[in-house]
Amino acid sequence: MSKIQYDIIIIGAGAAGLIAAGTAAEAGASVLVLESMKRAGRKLLITGKGRCNITNNSEINNYLKQIFPVPKFCRPMFSRFFVPETLQLFHRLNVPTIEERGRRVFPESQHSMDVVDALVKWVEDQGVTIKYNRRVKRIIKEDGKITGVVLDTGATFTCTSYILATGGRSYPATGSTGDGFRMARELGHHINTTNPALVPLETEGGLAESMQGLSLRNVEATLWADSKIVRSMFGEMLFTHYGLSGPIILDLSRDAVIAKRENKFVEITIDSKPALDDAKLDARLLRELDFHGHSKLKSMLKNLLPLKMLYPFCDYVQCDPEKFCNQVSGVERKRIMVGLREMRFTVTGNTGWNDAIITSGGVELKEVNPSTMESKIISGLYFAGEVLDLDAATGGYNLQIAWSSGYVAGISAEQFSTNK
Repeated sequence: MSKIQYDIIIIGAGAAGLIAAGTAAEAGASVLVLESMKRAGRKLLITGKGRCNITNNSEINNYLKQIFPVPKFCRPMFSRFFVPETLQLFHRLNVPTIEERGRRVFPESQHSMDVVDALVKWVEDQGVTIKYNRRVKRIIKEDGKITGVVLDTGATFTCTSYILATGGRSYPATGSTGDGFRMARELGHHINTTNPALVPLETEGGLAESMQGLSLRNVEATLWADSKIVRSMFGEMLFTHYGLSGPIILDLSRDAVIAKRENKFVEITIDSKPALDDAKLDARLLRELDFHGHSKLKSMLKNLLPLKMLYPFCDYVQCDPEKFCNQVSGVERKRIMVGLREMRFTVTGNTGWNDAIITSGGVELKEVNPSTMESKIISGLYFAGEVLDLDAATGGYNLQIAWSSGYVAGISAEQFSTNK
């Protein structure tokens, strides 16, 4: 059983693990990274649809509105390493960036591989040792302190401080198998219930399937649980063969999954005309019906809805698409208005961990020092990234949490090792 002494061992070579490694090594620490997969940054490669949404260039108060469940936990880490520092780092690593709609930041090349390659080159240039295909079986704890890690091969490595950056449970094919939660629990930490987040939702019936492939922009989706509004989101969504997806649906999915887990009746309503209040929408309908009086309803609806929605919509509101507009009754007009305002879908589930972008839940934040990322239970143990009970909306916010927590964990672990 081999034993090698390092200053810091980092478990996981994802976004948080790599930045922690580079930061600690630049500060002078000898660092070993243990990665269960055959290469680093597997999940980074698929972020932003393969383009890597590095961060979001908005101010901190906006960030705190996008983060769950305890946004204020992030203030100390953001005060030390935030968007400006992230951009400076990647520019220093020869990864130029561009800013797109919604202040989302991507590599100029539009290739996530460039981000991963730059990070790996950086950490290796700092003398970091990365061992691939090395799965940590357990972390050894004696007398309230970590004394080493044991791999599934039986090899043991020891160091002064440890950083757990294993990721969550989303996209398990990239190595996020939930091992970090098991290790943290074995060390005495509480793990808050983990759920898929930023995940497509499955819905009842064939309404969504009848419109599969159709993307809607500038609509408002509202999440309901037991007939009470939970949250609303404005933006873009997508109908699929199983239900609903797209940015605003993914952002609502965290609460939808939790509500379903609590056995609540969950629905999503889609407002196709959120810019119009009820009076203006009704007036618009009256004008359209009057102007197209001698035309069929399906022709008039082309002015209000995408073509692919026409027949499913008419079926939903129980109106004959072949009926002439001047024959549409007031009751039918009201049904059309309600359909435009809140097309309703009953949520039956989600598509699971293989499709979830992130994990909600994780290591209880009350047990972690937000200024250092150090465990309050075990001295010399640090956390970074998705293993923590932190998640955020789409748009680069989750990766910024990884960069910031990784930086703070790396610099704090180096200082701990130096003082030992």
